[in-house]
Amino acid sequence: MMINRLFSKAAALGLGLAILAWIATAGAAVRSDELSFATDLTRDAEMAREKRLPILILFVAPNCAYCERVRHDFLLPMQRNPEYANKVIFRQLYLQSGKILMDFAGKKTSHRQFAKQHKIKFTPTVKLFDADGNSLTEPLVGLTTPDFYGSYLDGAIDEALVKTRAISPP
Repeated sequence: MMINRLFSKAAALGLGLAILAWIATAGAAVRSDELSFATDLTRDAEMAREKRLPILILFVAPNCAYCERVRHDFLLPMQRNPEYANKVIFRQLYLQSGKILMDFAGKKTSHRQFAKQHKIKFTPTVKLFDADGNSLTEPLVGLTTPDFYGSYLDGAIDEALVKTRAISPP
């Protein structure tokens, strides 16, 4: 009887651990299929300083087919590629949203105000920043040549990475 109880408790514990592992794995899978929205750029900047990485922000609008294409055809595959974990931090931001955002200086603002401050007027726009919120490259505006967009994006990320690593010593 005692052995049955111990076996039952062990089985329940094993089942519980298996469920927790499944939930953690499912959560990780979901995260790789979405681009995180910018909420606290001061926290992102701390990570950027620590890892010596630029921060890429995709400025989007709801129902923007070109934004979806940039996100799904280019940025999400890059985010899933382990090579980019050591190259860039990915975020997105709604151009016209009142959603609250902590900017690079630790001040409360909105997605709309942040976009306006950085003179972003069109979507999709990709802009790369250093940990202090300084622009590192010319923004990529629109999706003019899809066949070459990945190359332009890679070039901008590489340029921003070189500048970031030159600014912040190891």
